[in-house]
Amino acid sequence: MKVEFAPINVPLKRRIQTVAVLQWIFSFLLLEFCCGFFVILILGNFWFLAVLYLLWLYLDWETPCTGGRRSQWVRSWTVWKYFREYFPIHLIKTSDLNPNHNYLLGFHPHGVLVAGAFGNFCTGSNFKNLFPGLTPYLHIMPIWFGCPFFREYIMSAGMVSASKESVSYVLNNEGGGHASVIVIGGAEESLNAHPGSLTLNILKRKGFIKMALKHGAHLVPVFSFGENELFKQVANPKGSWLRNVQEKLQKIMGFALPLFHARGVFQYSFGLIPYRQPIHTVVGSPIPVKRNLNPTTEEIEQLHALYLQKLRKLFEEHKRNYGIPEHKSLIF
Repeated sequence: MKVEFAPINVPLKRRIQTVAVLQWIFSFLLLEFCCGFFVILILGNFWFLAVLYLLWLYLDWETPCTGGRRSQWVRSWTVWKYFREYFPIHLIKTSDLNPNHNYLLGFHPHGVLVAGAFGNFCTGSNFKNLFPGLTPYLHIMPIWFGCPFFREYIMSAGMVSASKESVSYVLNNEGGGHASVIVIGGAEESLNAHPGSLTLNILKRKGFIKMALKHGAHLVPVFSFGENELFKQVANPKGSWLRNVQEKLQKIMGFALPLFHARGVFQYSFGLIPYRQPIHTVVGSPIPVKRNLNPTTEEIEQLHALYLQKLRKLFEEHKRNYGIPEHKSLIF
C-alpha cells in the first residue's frame, strides 16, 4: 500500500522558510555565543574542557588553510533547502567547467551577507549537479577561524581561510577538480551594498590574478544578480562621518560593519530578515590561464584587464533577464 503525504500548505512553508533564514542570520550571532560559552568554561568548574579544546585548537590551527573539514551531512541539512527557497536562490551555468582543471571563481558583488555565495557553494547539491567533478571552497576572512567552536561549524559547511596559503593549497591539486570561490570585493564592498548599487571594489584587487597565474588556475567571473537587494543600509556615502567611522573600524578589526535592516518576522516594516528577493548567481565562462610562477606586473595587469572585460560582458549579457535597466552598467 502506497502512502502519500499531503503537501505543505503555502503559509506554513513560508514560515519554515523564514525560520531557515533566521538560522542563517543567527549563525553570525552564534559567533558571540561560542566565545561566551568558551569564557564560561574557563571560569567555571569545567575549565579542563576549555584547556582540552585549546590543545585541540593548537593542533588543528592550520586546518582552515589546508582544505578545511567539510561535512556533507551539515551541507545537506534540510533547513538549507528552505533557506534557498525563501529568496529563492538560483545557480545559472553558462559554460562547462572541465574537472581536469582547477578554477578560481571571482564572486561579485559582496552584498551585506553574501547570501548567494553561501546558498550556492556551501549548501545543497546544485553546484555538484551543474559542475560534476568540481569541489567548491568558499574562502572567507581568516579571523572567523580564530573563534572557538564557531570555526568547526563554518568549516563543516565547506568554508576555508582566504589567506594566500589556503588559496594555494586548494589550487595546488594536481589532478584538478578544485574551485576556489573568492568574494573579490571583500568586506569593504559590503559598505556599498545598497539596493540598485552596481559599484564593485575591484580595480585595486589583483592578488587573485597573481594567485591564478602562479597556479595556472582558470579564472571564472561570477555575478550574483539580486545580492544587493536583500537589505537596506543606512545612507553612508563616501566622505560622510558614518562611512569614515566604518572604514576606520574595518581597518582596526579586519571586517566591515554595515548598518542594515530589512523586514521582521511578522511585519514588513523593519527587522533583520532579508527581503524576499530572488538571487540569480550566474557562473561565466572560464578564462584559460597558463601557469607562471613569477608573473610580471605587466602580465598581472593584462590578465586583470581581461577579467574585468569578461565580467562586464557577463553582466551585460544577462542583466535584462534579471530586471536591470538597459542604461545601467557596472562601475569599477
